[in-house]
This record gives sequence, structure tokens and C-alpha cells, in this order.
Amino acid sequence: MPAKSKQQQKAAGAALAAKRGDAPKSSLKGASKSMADSMSETELERMASVSRKKLPRRAAASKD
Repeated sequence: MPAKSKQQQKAAGAALAAKRGDAPKSSLKGASKSMADSMSETELERMASVSRKKLPRRAAASKD
């Protein structure tokens, strides 16, 4: 699943770095912390590899 916003892509990148051991897990906060716990490295890679150029800053709130 690709990232839907720049913030989501950035959080996925931070979680991926922690999962690989490039950054300490203790430095994660909020969404990146839960992503690191609940997603596989492959899923995080897919989410973090999206080009940020065309992504909105924040994802639009869903209207359920």
C-alpha cells in the first residue's frame, strides 16, 4: 500500500530505518512507532518508496 501523504511517507521511512537497525527504536513516536510494530519491512519499504513530489502534505480525512 503506497503512502497517501508526505507525513505518512516520512513516518514509514523512520519506521523502516528503526526496523533495519539504522535508527534506535526509542526515537520513534506516534505513527512511526505503531508502523514499526505492526508492519513488515516489505510493507514499510513499499510505503516509504513513494515519490513525495505529488503527495499532499496531509491525507484528507475520510467521510464515513
